[in-house]
Amino acid sequence: MPRTRSPHSLRNRLKRALVRIRSRVPPGLRLVLGILLIIGGIFGFLPVLGFWMIPLGIAVASLDVVPLWRRLTGRLPKR
Repeated sequence: MPRTRSPHSLRNRLKRALVRIRSRVPPGLRLVLGILLIIGGIFGFLPVLGFWMIPLGIAVASLDVVPLWRRLTGRLPKR
């Protein structure tokens, strides 16, 4: 029997958050936001910050790093 995913699963919430960030935050600022989230995640032992910020920061920063890397290396995505 195939498993159905809950609309509130962690993976679906992360996808929705990334789509929202991609549409609302300018490209250069996304990289800075991702780096700040990673740095904040390092201090996850503090009450307000958490270790959950590290994977979210990596995901947000990767929204800008992958297209930049492709542009620098001259590789364009296949269509």
